[in-house]
Amino acid sequence: MEDLKKRKMEEMGNNGEFSTQEQLRSLLDPLAKSQLVDLLSRLGSQYPSIAEEIKSIASSDPVHRKLFVRGLAWNTSSETLCAAFRVHGEIEEGAVIYDKATGKSRGYGFITYKHMESAQTALRAPSKLIDGRLAVCNLACEGLSGASTTPDLAQRKLYIGGLAPDVSSEVLLNYFGRHGEIEEGSVAYDKDTNESRGFGFVTYKTVEAAKKAIDDPQKILGGRTIIVKLADTHKSKPVQTPLPAAAVVPVALPMAPAYAQPGKAHPHVAPAGYTYPQAVAPYPTASSYASPPAAPAPYPTQPPIPYAPLAAKKDPPGMPPTAPMGMGGYPYYIGKQ
Repeated sequence: MEDLKKRKMEEMGNNGEFSTQEQLRSLLDPLAKSQLVDLLSRLGSQYPSIAEEIKSIASSDPVHRKLFVRGLAWNTSSETLCAAFRVHGEIEEGAVIYDKATGKSRGYGFITYKHMESAQTALRAPSKLIDGRLAVCNLACEGLSGASTTPDLAQRKLYIGGLAPDVSSEVLLNYFGRHGEIEEGSVAYDKDTNESRGFGFVTYKTVEAAKKAIDDPQKILGGRTIIVKLADTHKSKPVQTPLPAAAVVPVALPMAPAYAQPGKAHPHVAPAGYTYPQAVAPYPTASSYASPPAAPAPYPTQPPIPYAPLAAKKDPPGMPPTAPMGMGGYPYYIGKQ
């Protein structure tokens, strides 16, 4: 009898627990994610057993153990990447991502730790100098941008131009490290030749450090005067953005109903109000036009005025009857003709 009662009580208890879980699921299912997170965080802070269960489930999920590492040098290998992050704990998987077509590094990679605590330790110091370049890591679930989505990034990231070919990323970081702690920075290198492109970028952790670097009057590095300004102002050039093809809607031009529209076949049925072929009116002949009236004369016609003919007077031949007199009473001599 006692065994039977005990078995019935166990069955009742199990059935009661099952019904309670189903009821709780039905209550929690319509809740939003933010509400569930707030509820579990409160319960975890009050009950240590719930907190341990939350940590165990979170640690088994790779979302809290996988890191995205950007800013890698083109010659950084997967072995070099894992060696740089192995100081924080045991690595489950790590690799540099390569382009399938060219076989060259794409400048980033991933690190997956075996324990969540190792990933959290690595995130406390996200910047690491690997192969002369300062790489930055963040949780892979945050996307490719990671910490660069902070609102003040435009005030912390600097463009460094006019660099000498022999200036490396390490020299660049040491030079600008005097103004404040650097979060990320490197010289831009050509993918094919691995040579410096003459410029680079430096991202400080604070806006004040970036302002100090801009206001510094001594901007000489590698024997050259370098350019230091905000990276956002360097790349903000007015570019006309082309409209997407979906935004351009063709509009048909309004045309007379008697003519075919472009791009469409001519209808075989005659439009309403027209008949084909249409009769053409004959052109009038030249005889049907009347001669224009003559314009009246503005003035009456005047008869010609006769004039008496004027006879030309000729001098008689020979010497003149009287000798002409010149000035002062002297005779006027005429040379021989």
